[in-house]
Amino acid sequence: MAQGPEFVREYEALEEEFALASAVIGARAHAGLTQEELAERLGTSQSAIARLESGRSRPSATTLAKLAAATGTKCG
Repeated sequence: MAQGPEFVREYEALEEEFALASAVIGARAHAGLTQEELAERLGTSQSAIARLESGRSRPSATTLAKLAAATGTKCG
């Protein structure tokens, strides 16, 4: 079944969100941190980390930089 251009745009937008969520999960797991431990390092709540990892929240550039520092990974 062929999908229209609007469907394709929406799908691609979701793909980007899921890729970002996957990267956050991967960085946290690689650092051996729980959501709670990462939240503490970032000065936020465990539920905020859960939202990032679910793709329901898009982090700012500042948050991504803090996440990279907290997990020992690199941005960019």
